[in-house]
Amino acid sequence: MLSTYTYPRYAHHRPAEIERPGEVPRHPVIVVGAGPVGLAAAIDLAMQGTRVLLLDDDDTVSVGSRGLCYAKRALEILDRLGCGDPVVDKGVTWNVGRTFYGNDEVFRFNLLPEADHHRPGMVNLQQYYLEEYLVKRASDLPNLELRWKNKVVGVTPAGNGARVEVEAAEGRYALDADWLIVADGARSPIRRQLGLDIEGKVFQDRFLIADVVMKADFPAERWFWFDPPFHPGQSVLLHREADNVWRIDFQLGWDADPEAEKHPERVIPRIRAMLGPEREFELEWVSVYTFQCRRMQNFRHGRVLFVGDAAHQVSPFGARGANSGLQDTDNLVWKLKLVMDGKAPEQLLDTYSDERVFAADENLLNSTRSTDFITPKSQVSRDFRNAVLTLAREHAFARSLVNSGRLSVPAHLTGSALNTPDTETFEGSMHPGAPLADAPVRHQGRDAWLLAHTGHDFTLVLFVASLADIDAGTREAIRSLADAAIPVRTLIVSQLDGDAPAGATLVVDHQGVAAKRLDARPGTAYLLRPDQHVAARWRRLDAAAVRAALARATCNA
Repeated sequence: MLSTYTYPRYAHHRPAEIERPGEVPRHPVIVVGAGPVGLAAAIDLAMQGTRVLLLDDDDTVSVGSRGLCYAKRALEILDRLGCGDPVVDKGVTWNVGRTFYGNDEVFRFNLLPEADHHRPGMVNLQQYYLEEYLVKRASDLPNLELRWKNKVVGVTPAGNGARVEVEAAEGRYALDADWLIVADGARSPIRRQLGLDIEGKVFQDRFLIADVVMKADFPAERWFWFDPPFHPGQSVLLHREADNVWRIDFQLGWDADPEAEKHPERVIPRIRAMLGPEREFELEWVSVYTFQCRRMQNFRHGRVLFVGDAAHQVSPFGARGANSGLQDTDNLVWKLKLVMDGKAPEQLLDTYSDERVFAADENLLNSTRSTDFITPKSQVSRDFRNAVLTLAREHAFARSLVNSGRLSVPAHLTGSALNTPDTETFEGSMHPGAPLADAPVRHQGRDAWLLAHTGHDFTLVLFVASLADIDAGTREAIRSLADAAIPVRTLIVSQLDGDAPAGATLVVDHQGVAAKRLDARPGTAYLLRPDQHVAARWRRLDAAAVRAALARATCNA
């Protein structure tokens, strides 16, 4: 059915282990599942010098209508992994969402109401493109091996890792892993094989998801209808994708026959009723889904670590699936690297589960509320929903209650044990636990972005009026932090250009946006984790305080 995309077929190579049946080679990290989340985890580790083996049971990217919307934070993570530009270049950028009740617009939002951000609020791109770009990036890394058509059929945890049984066309073989990252999707065979529970709610409704190819002059916005005249009593969502593909979601009701509803003779009349008889289109892909909001109790089980849909599942309204999974790997990998290098205790990995369970619960709450609003299951709930929508036509207070899917936002880990609490007053939202807000800067005379100079390592962001303000004590603090067992790079944000001290990078806050967003004045310092979340902040640099915050952020305190 797919006409706009040709699926790549990646080569399968005979595993060397087949020739040595008595040997069980050991790998530092094995990742299972080459979807967006597994690929991101493997790339991140490989970029930091870790040897990674990535196993997948297929030989191509995801088939059909899957993930679509990638939020600003996910794009920033992809930038750090070297994949942001192709996603943004190919995808459809949008910030505005509109909600209708019947024919009337009742609510409008803007995901990025302020200027001076590198990335937009959201980019729409078919998941197979994202995976293709990630596979290309993975193939460029010499310490990352990706084995296609190698299916994991068994996992046996051990105190020092896990034994992994793999099935290839040539036969079975075994591998040992110091650490196993499980990214094998919502149905996760590994999770089931290990007998690990995933708990939550299955929503008793069905949605038809149709990708259609058509030329239309609709704006690049998210349009959502409650009770439209072309699909009365139900809801409809319209999104634009790359290649003149448009995604249309039709609510069907729980009694709908999922197989019958996928037939073109049932799908095409629904689309014609929506678009009008004159609009030419062709079906690209059709699926029927039932939505679930569930998660595992813990994402870490010894040396087996679960990420993405294998750990938690949400309904697609709000684009919280892949976006949350990418934030999982962003949180996990730097911690795992420190533990593997002997620079942090394994306790640090417990904070991966703690922080991402918190984020998952936040996603599940918002996703459940959205789905309950979209698919009310009682007459009282439906009457309330319709009353809100009616009032929203005229009254601003009701518009805040309209919920067609609260769109993905990054988790603010304000309650994390890794944060050092503020001892001084700051304005704004860049509190410990928050992901750093981007800002335009200049570097070596060229336009740049603040976030591009952070990530991978701990970074101290130090604001100064000019380099002349950096005294000998500060220069020594910068040098000593850079030379520590866990290095801390210093990023100096100045109002004037110049030559940075040894061990530091200089950017110029030429518009003052960075200082404004971080409520910074000369002397203000922020300690950032490798995943660009704020660990601590101060009004003046104190090397001892930085070391104490670093120890806390790595469970070395």
